[in-house]
Amino acid sequence: MKPEKVLNEFKKAGALLEGHFILASGLHSDLYLQKSLIFTNAKTTAKLMKALAKKVRAQVKTPFSAIVSTALGGIVPGYEMGRQLGLPAFFVERVDGEFQLRRNFTLTKGQPVLIVDDIVSTGTSIKECLAAVRKAGGKPVAVAALVDRTGGKLKLGVPFIPLTAWKVEAWKADKLPPHLKNIPAVKPGTRVLK
Repeated sequence: MKPEKVLNEFKKAGALLEGHFILASGLHSDLYLQKSLIFTNAKTTAKLMKALAKKVRAQVKTPFSAIVSTALGGIVPGYEMGRQLGLPAFFVERVDGEFQLRRNFTLTKGQPVLIVDDIVSTGTSIKECLAAVRKAGGKPVAVAALVDRTGGKLKLGVPFIPLTAWKVEAWKADKLPPHLKNIPAVKPGTRVLK
């Protein structure tokens, strides 16, 4: 699926927002993809994840037997990836600020795992998810996501397969461009480290 088609799905869903946003990373941006609006439409979600599953099948040569995603944003795409590939889909969630498998989700020692997320901005959550999977005994073989906001610059130590890359500028709070300085910032994401 071409990048413009992916972003067009976000536009059709009203999920491409303009304003002043604080990203999960703490950086500020004038554009935001509200993926939750995409996930309200099962057909659109299935279409995007089917395209991502096809890309994963073509690029990941190491077999894997489970999907692990991040809570909260990665749960829906992780579940849909599991459905597309016929595999169990688990998720990690924060316990005392650290990602862990809970809810009786378990991985066998050395079990090959595909990590799935929604939108990757800095890679912090993905890196924490990789660490949690390894701590639980799993072996991450690749990471897949709907959108890579790093523009292809993320290095994870395993293959990273985004459906599309979308480089959007982001700034530290003390380095805001003039067009954002007088607009109140909103934090639409869910990442809380505590």
